[in-house]
Amino acid sequence: MRNKYRPYSTRSRQKSRRMRNIALILIISIVAIVVFIKNYDGKEATPEQIADQTTPLKDVLPSKVSETPSVPKPIVILNPAVASAEQQPVRVSTPEPVTAFAPQEQVVAVQAEEAAVPPVQAETVPAVPNDVTDTSSPEAKEQIDEALKLRDAGKTIAARELLGDTLNLQLSPTLRSGVKLQLAKLAETWLFSRDVLTGDKLTESYAVQGGDLLQNIAQKYKVPHEILMKINGISDPKRLQAGKNIKVINGPFNAVVYKNSFVMDVYLQNKYVKTYRVGLGSKEYETPNGRWRVEAGGKLIKPTWTDPDTGRTYVGDDPDYPLGSRWIALEGLDGEAKGRTGFAIHGTKDPESIGTRSSRGCIRLFNGDAIEVYNLLYGGISEVLVKD
Repeated sequence: MRNKYRPYSTRSRQKSRRMRNIALILIISIVAIVVFIKNYDGKEATPEQIADQTTPLKDVLPSKVSETPSVPKPIVILNPAVASAEQQPVRVSTPEPVTAFAPQEQVVAVQAEEAAVPPVQAETVPAVPNDVTDTSSPEAKEQIDEALKLRDAGKTIAARELLGDTLNLQLSPTLRSGVKLQLAKLAETWLFSRDVLTGDKLTESYAVQGGDLLQNIAQKYKVPHEILMKINGISDPKRLQAGKNIKVINGPFNAVVYKNSFVMDVYLQNKYVKTYRVGLGSKEYETPNGRWRVEAGGKLIKPTWTDPDTGRTYVGDDPDYPLGSRWIALEGLDGEAKGRTGFAIHGTKDPESIGTRSSRGCIRLFNGDAIEVYNLLYGGISEVLVKD
């Protein structure tokens, strides 16, 4: 009877089995954590790091603004692993140049694409607190209080100017985020609406003349014609009504990328407008610090691209097209960026890569954000400052 068959395990066997299962679960958990750490290079910045990530507003302005952009060069879509201008790419794909004004069918298609892109929910940024107990300077707190009173009184431009000035003062990370949130909300009124507000030197009303082309108007003001189309509700850029007033923007737009916090701040001249989350280059393909300029003719919609590693050529209609909705080519001006080519700001097929170091050096955006930034940065003039 001692060897009688038992349909269920004894307690000792059950206990042994449980111990083995627990050990197996622990091993799997440890392996998963190790893999996660290796794949996730983008660690959140500490408050101390964020506090250091400020840029004097004078440094946001382009280093040298010409009256007219330089002649567009042939655009080469490279693997950004190409380290310098002296190195030659292994494989190159040169897309067909995009004309300044696409045919009406393409304009409609682009508008449909923009409408189809779901809005990206911005990160929740704390509002400006009323009683601030932090390291912000008393002067900054006083200016913020006064600016909020001006905002509540409907004095949008005065509030914008005063809030913008506080970005040059000592602010805690929380309060700086709150100021930027308020400025972004104000931009919806003074910048992204059809209204031209009294006292605003960054926007104005323009009376369309006979024979005017939106492209030429946009070039005069150093902004892409797409943003003028959007804020004025213009469906066809080739059909402007003489005598009608449209809102124009005194550009250019510029940007600052903070690598440690994975964000890109966009400015009109040196007035803060909006913050976008970004993905950056991995450790092997670090996004170079320094000042960049958007290449003249370097803004493309889903250009054909050849992967230098696999040799596969992608076209914009491919379901797994890797470059997302837009490509904004960059040329290095100074710092680590000087002389570097093949880098760009572009969309992505992998939205989970935003906020991580996983690209080959390019600056990635959500596809909806890439369209917005494409409509703001002007080829040959707009600059992008990349810093830790």
